Amino acid sequence: MTTPLTLTAGRRPDGTALLTATGEIDMSNTEALAAALDSTSGPLVLDLTGIEYLDSAGLSVLFPHAERIELIANPLLKPVLTISGLADLTTIHDA
Repeated sequence: MTTPLTLTAGRRPDGTALLTATGEIDMSNTEALAAALDSTSGPLVLDLTGIEYLDSAGLSVLFPHAERIELIANPLLKPVLTISGLADLTTIHDA
């Protein structure tokens, strides 16, 4: 059974947009993630600390935004982000 994706928008203390995602990112909910990313302009911190699963459909949504996003990722996601090449295109911080 999959864990639904929850997206929460906010701001960091320095004013940078923050999008916190929890649950699983897969082909069933990438439209919601894409809409959230598209609705935020400028630099964005995407907190993936609460993501338990990220598939290739989810990765494909992140790549077009790689130049303007920074990711916060749990250790489980680090290999996926590295192997996909996304780690070479954006900054990834440890959770």
